[in-house]
Amino acid sequence: MERSVTDILPSYLRDRWWSPADAADAVAVRDASTGEVVTHVSTDGIDLAGALDHARTVGQASLGGLTFHQRALLLKEFAIALTARKEELYELSKRAGATVRDSQGDVDGGIGVLFTYASKGRRELPNAQVYLDGPVESLAKDGSFLGRHVYTRLPGVAVQINAFNFPMWGALEKFAPAFLAGVPSLVKPATPTAYIAEAWVRILVESGRLPAGSLQLVSGSVPGLFDHLGLGDLVGFTGSASTASRLREQAAPGVRFTSETDSINASVLGPDAVPGTPEFDAYVKQLMVELTTKAGQKCTAIRRAIVPAGAVEPLVAALRDKIAERVVVGDPHAEGVTMGPLVSREQRDEVLRAVAALEAAGGRLVLGTTDAPDVMRADGSTGPAPEGAFVAPLVIGFDGEATALPGAVHDIEAFGPVASVLAYRTVDEAADLVGRGGGSLVTSVATADPAVAATLLARTAAFNGRLLFLDRDDARSSTGHGAPVPHLVHGGPGRAGGGEELGGIRAVLHHMQRTAVQGSPAMLTALTGVWHQGAASRSDRHPFRKPLAELRIGDQFVSPLRAVTLDDIETFAHFTGDLFYAHMDEEAAAANPFFPGRVAHGYLLVSWAAGLFVDPAPGPVLANYGLEDLRFVTPVSPDDEVRVVLTAKQITPRETDEYGEVRWDAVLLNQRDEIVATYDVLTLVAKTWDEGPAGGAASRTAEAPVTP
Repeated sequence: MERSVTDILPSYLRDRWWSPADAADAVAVRDASTGEVVTHVSTDGIDLAGALDHARTVGQASLGGLTFHQRALLLKEFAIALTARKEELYELSKRAGATVRDSQGDVDGGIGVLFTYASKGRRELPNAQVYLDGPVESLAKDGSFLGRHVYTRLPGVAVQINAFNFPMWGALEKFAPAFLAGVPSLVKPATPTAYIAEAWVRILVESGRLPAGSLQLVSGSVPGLFDHLGLGDLVGFTGSASTASRLREQAAPGVRFTSETDSINASVLGPDAVPGTPEFDAYVKQLMVELTTKAGQKCTAIRRAIVPAGAVEPLVAALRDKIAERVVVGDPHAEGVTMGPLVSREQRDEVLRAVAALEAAGGRLVLGTTDAPDVMRADGSTGPAPEGAFVAPLVIGFDGEATALPGAVHDIEAFGPVASVLAYRTVDEAADLVGRGGGSLVTSVATADPAVAATLLARTAAFNGRLLFLDRDDARSSTGHGAPVPHLVHGGPGRAGGGEELGGIRAVLHHMQRTAVQGSPAMLTALTGVWHQGAASRSDRHPFRKPLAELRIGDQFVSPLRAVTLDDIETFAHFTGDLFYAHMDEEAAAANPFFPGRVAHGYLLVSWAAGLFVDPAPGPVLANYGLEDLRFVTPVSPDDEVRVVLTAKQITPRETDEYGEVRWDAVLLNQRDEIVATYDVLTLVAKTWDEGPAGGAASRTAEAPVTP
């Protein structure tokens, strides 16, 4: 980051920095507050075909050789590297009009995405390269032919075209799931904030931890890019709906194209949220935040405030007071500024044109003015800043019945500190107004009335990618209307683009292909790394005596039979307090269509199973931390016998610990070899273990916690 700000902004291609030889056509990028030139961008002479080929070959090879967990750990390292230098990124972002709070949403938000996917990758994905989807499907009566669904990474490149408003968060929300899936990225930032994207990419490059070919950056235009994309490639676009439509038409068949586009998001004030209630106060605060954060340049910002007819004037008055109290417009370099300029004068002019169109459609300014505001300059003085891109917060009111409102209010987006206020009389009418937006990224609802919330959920969910219900219980902890989180999907239907980003592991799977795989139990075990019933097993010694270094998929223990007596059932019933009639009343149990008479408790049998398969001496098995998918299949009567077959089903070493997770297939059988119960046992097992002289007491190479 030690370079002159007026240099040509370089691209990062084929694992090295590249600049054009001839920059005669370079485009100037200017400071949003002062109009000073920050840098220039040009891609004259760029070899996009070569960059894509590098991603598909070198990038695919380097990422493909890693497991999900190894990629997740790299994402964590990237997040740590960016965290160490985020103050530099804050400072740079000021030139784009971002206040410190704006930068926290962008810079810290992007870092948070990396941390989240690093965590989810290790907790929700196997330490492998194949992800299993759903249960095994038995395709033959004798169990010799099975089917299941698997995800494998796509073989191409993820082209990520980002908007100007979030040059870090918006880019990293695409990069993180692609990287975790094992697909290399080619990032194309928007020109007005390309220098911020170049800065975070440079930090990752300087960390020395980027796998070769996994990340490339194009600083400038991408002429002819779509001519080089095909089956196995992906495009993730954020920007205007019109540009998304044009690019989608250019994409060849087989290219996965998703878009997150401008939307006319709504926020509904419930009829119960009258002035003086916590819900009304939370609504006013949220509307002020969405108007002023990033100067309203957010794809998730509130564009339509939908409020009860009697609440319009109190809302506008409360909002005016809140803005006067909290909002200081000016250059983010000045202390005390809480709202910066728009990203460029061109964007300012575009916003003012949209406001004029809304006024021409019948709207009237009820808060603010379109005149150039006096602002706080970088030196702390206050006055006009004609070279800056400043617009004061604006609210436009529309009179008349909700059904007669002009279409413009649902179609025209002023991508800045602008919102419209629309009145409704009934909750159904409010729902209709939400739907007229044609599909949105998010709608929020401020209400403490579950009936109002339920009606709006039923009526508006189909038109939104996300719904936020705001009330007095979550107002302080809520992440807010305009803040997507990496755990939940970000996108929306219709005008919002029809795509999804984020959403936890869902976004990772978007970069992978789901395939139905059929074969024998042995073949599916070999392909998936998960043992399937019917595949080979071995019982050379108790598997609980084996550390991960020795344990293998298919290692098995078969217990002897244990008899079940009526005394056992009654003792367990009285000891636990579980006196359910099926265990204690012969006549009532026999009348139950599921039982032949009194039967053993299912949890008694599972407890016995643990006693049947456990090896009690200290050993490599450090802890049992749960069981999953427990199903009781056949009742067990007094005088029956049960045994357990325990098989190592899946082994997941932890990259940074001296232990790993082992999933065991447990099958409880009766004396007739009928299945009594099935479930998975989850244990933590040391990677190595040195048996003591007597084969009992031992020491492990490192301490391991007893929780996962």
